[in-house]
Amino acid sequence: MAKTPTKTAAKETVKSSEKTPTKPPKVDEEHDDFLKLSLSTGHNPPTPTNPHQPPPPTNFYQPPLLVTTPSQPLSLFAQAVPQVPPPPLIQYHLSHLPHNPPSAPHHETSGPSRPTRARRSPVQTLKQGKSEDIPAPFPWATTKRATVHNLDYLLSNGMNTINGHMQCKKCYQSYEIHYNLRQKFKEIAGYISKHKCNMHDRAPADWMNPTLPNCKFCDQNNCMKPVISKKRSINWLFLLLGQMLGCCKLSELKYFCKHTKNHRTGAKDRVLYLTYLGLCKQLDPNGPFEI
Repeated sequence: MAKTPTKTAAKETVKSSEKTPTKPPKVDEEHDDFLKLSLSTGHNPPTPTNPHQPPPPTNFYQPPLLVTTPSQPLSLFAQAVPQVPPPPLIQYHLSHLPHNPPSAPHHETSGPSRPTRARRSPVQTLKQGKSEDIPAPFPWATTKRATVHNLDYLLSNGMNTINGHMQCKKCYQSYEIHYNLRQKFKEIAGYISKHKCNMHDRAPADWMNPTLPNCKFCDQNNCMKPVISKKRSINWLFLLLGQMLGCCKLSELKYFCKHTKNHRTGAKDRVLYLTYLGLCKQLDPNGPFEI
């Protein structure tokens, strides 16, 4: 039969345990110190990572979808959030809206836009001291610059022949040449009426390089040229009947178009064409001489 320990041995055991206090484990103290350090610096304690373990997926917060029925009460989260009523619908009447008339459709063009340039008017004011009215340089001319009387006026006043001053380019002799008004104008009017559609608003070669009369002093052919001094005293009707308007300079032809309200820009064949038709229009306003 086993022996039971005595009371004296039991008391000694209790005293020995009271004298030697028990120490907490060292791991708990280190854990407390690390926790205090992490809380003071604001950093989270590092978590051990496994290099072979894939990174955790990024979770985006998705609010819970609350589906309620009239018979079921809302959840605590839905009851906590106040329900904002939708804004009231504002109804406008057509009379309250500003009325803007529809604008014309805008057609877009490809490429850079180019500003439109207005065509210059042929009407220009004269320089100071000059007037549109001048003394008539010839009996068949009017007091307007570069203007002649019509055919009926000339024939009714006995002006059947038109004369002009010519000079030879070889011997420099000069004299007057006369043209029959009715006969010469009939030739020019017939030529224009027949070939106008093929001229294309350009003077033909016969008008650009006219055939000049022969000199009766030196017997040279194609050598008599008309004498032209100032622009205001040009014998326009005489040059028309002799078909010698091509002997005029471009500036002199532009002078005629300027004072007869015709477009005067372009090459010489264009301005010469306008001069021929402009003079024929003055003689016969009802003829086929529209420009």
